[in-house]
Amino acid sequence: MVTPGRREQHKAATRRALQDAALQMFDDRGYADTTVRDIAGAAGVTERTFFRYFRSKEDLVLGEVLDLIPVLAEQIRNRPADEPPYTAILNSLLALGAERSAGLGVLFSGPPARFAAPTRNPDAVLLTFEDGIAEALAHRLRESDDHNTALRASVLARAAVAAMRATLIAYSTLPDRERTLTTALRLVQDAFTVLRTGD
Repeated sequence: MVTPGRREQHKAATRRALQDAALQMFDDRGYADTTVRDIAGAAGVTERTFFRYFRSKEDLVLGEVLDLIPVLAEQIRNRPADEPPYTAILNSLLALGAERSAGLGVLFSGPPARFAAPTRNPDAVLLTFEDGIAEALAHRLRESDDHNTALRASVLARAAVAAMRATLIAYSTLPDRERTLTTALRLVQDAFTVLRTGD
């Protein structure tokens, strides 16, 4: 097994320090009231160093979302086999909320209701998020002998992400004092209830 050299370890540690500082500040102050200078200072680096790792605050948040995708997909694949697809996705989100509040919290800490930013392909992050869930669902559905497994997984994943986006929109309209991870997870549950029942 090849271990990363000191330089790579230092770069990874700096990147993580910037991400951790940003998420903490977004939680404490809100996204809009946190500057790149604030994040860099809290991480103990210069603004110039920040821009070596991220093009903007949005880029940092979206990088965190992209990092979350394989973790969520793994959770979905490992849910009990008898859970229906939407239940598996919801329970995976709730498990991430319990285990990795900062990780899941990133969805609710950045620019409201956004999965993409001008610094990236406008649809790339959203599409990658949907595709990650679709692949995990296809893995779960392979045993069903359905010749349309890939299509079914794709439709279910994109509908689930639509429910998550609706959650983000609802969350972004709340007063600051109500914007907590607990509230976000409740909204996710409510959105998935609508998704499952159609009401």
